[in-house]
Amino acid sequence: MRTNRVKERLRAGRPTVGCFLGLGSPNVAELLGHAGFDWLVVETEHNGLDSAEIQHMLMAIASSEAVPIVRVASANPVFIQRALDLGGEGILVPLVRTAAEAEVIVRATRFPPAGTRSWGPLRASRYTFDNRDYMDRANDNVLVALILETREAVENLDAIAAVPGVDVIFLGPADLSLAYGVDFLTGIHPPVKAAIEKMIAACKKHGKASGIGDTTAAGIAGWMERGCTFMTYSTDYSLLAGAVRDGLAELKALPAYGGA
Repeated sequence: MRTNRVKERLRAGRPTVGCFLGLGSPNVAELLGHAGFDWLVVETEHNGLDSAEIQHMLMAIASSEAVPIVRVASANPVFIQRALDLGGEGILVPLVRTAAEAEVIVRATRFPPAGTRSWGPLRASRYTFDNRDYMDRANDNVLVALILETREAVENLDAIAAVPGVDVIFLGPADLSLAYGVDFLTGIHPPVKAAIEKMIAACKKHGKASGIGDTTAAGIAGWMERGCTFMTYSTDYSLLAGAVRDGLAELKALPAYGGA
């Protein structure tokens, strides 16, 4: 089992940068892995990927140095176990609300006696060739990240951040904005700003990594200066859409095309 270098960097307080993969393309996943991201999140909550497709995504990422993380559809232990058995080296769990829920999530990533995960990591253990090493190291090597996107989680944030085994609290500004009844498309509104401050403070207090996303290097640098170390640089579809939008706008403005 390869050492989870993202978890090591976070434990040392060093920043990491990743990207969310929503297109469901193994080729795009492989490309972005070779581009140099520290980690890549395979999206399974908001698209139609089945288990076989998730496995293909994880295989593609494995050809690079990027750490593969699966955003599971829910905190259901079946989804968590499947993501890890298929080769995920971390999980990102949505809609967490309480410390008790966080404890159940952590236990679902651990083999007994530390947790409730059952044995069956066929691909994760390199098809049984690494059984001993995987059993000995998996509990401490798997990254557990929780998404802060509910009002209840904000209220219970200190207790959630204190749960042993939680490595990252990642704030989802869109869903948290919806939870507070504000429009995320018009910016970060006061209740979300307050939640960000609370997250950063709670994570510093309990020695956990805090994270958030941005679409520019300057924006990510600003969050890093405030102590965030689990940073996402956009999504695969946003990066593609941005390049196409900007490129076409420039091309269509050329006199030869008929632009002004």
